[in-house]
Amino acid sequence: MKSIRRISLLGVVFVLLPLAASCFSPLISSSSPSTVEIPATPNTAQAAERDIWTQMREETGYVVLLRHAPTVPGTGDPPGFRLDDCSTQRNLSAAGRNQAVQIGRVFRDRNIPIIQVLSSQYCRCLETAKLLDLGAVRPDPMLNSIFEDRTTATQQTQQVRQQILNHRNTLGVIIMVSHFANISELSGIGLQSGGAVVMRANRQGDLEVVGQINRDGNW
Repeated sequence: MKSIRRISLLGVVFVLLPLAASCFSPLISSSSPSTVEIPATPNTAQAAERDIWTQMREETGYVVLLRHAPTVPGTGDPPGFRLDDCSTQRNLSAAGRNQAVQIGRVFRDRNIPIIQVLSSQYCRCLETAKLLDLGAVRPDPMLNSIFEDRTTATQQTQQVRQQILNHRNTLGVIIMVSHFANISELSGIGLQSGGAVVMRANRQGDLEVVGQINRDGNW
């Protein structure tokens, strides 16, 4: 009887060992590095942002599409507004004016070489562009809002694309201050007020998004 018990206990051990191994195997198995996802941290996010600034300083063809700074509450513009009369438009708020000044300071502090500042003819864009204080501002109809009137949307978008393409081999950065709908049409990205998309044309002549700078609008 004693020998029978001894055999039975050994059998139990042999049965339980494989089960225990299967339970703990996920803890000791190795994973391929290509399948490991590392969550973004503030440090990695800052490193990526610094890389965008470095590229703009040292490489060619960069264009910053900047949505105008925050405005007073509202959407679009009042009926019958006129481009030559700011009192008929939706304009920057006090916070928006402060943010525009801050954005310009960021570009200067990071020594980004700005060779041209273009702006929509709308007052909120012109004021944003001027408050940046990064150089003379040239109003350009190709950057005017296509939100309410899309009759010239295709033409305007093509003109901006061509401008970026023409800049492909040129050192220095062009800043274009425009509107949500225009920037979204070109880049596929929806920006909050004061946000920016950095773009350039690749060797094949296609536009590519290099990155976003503070997409939440907090510069």
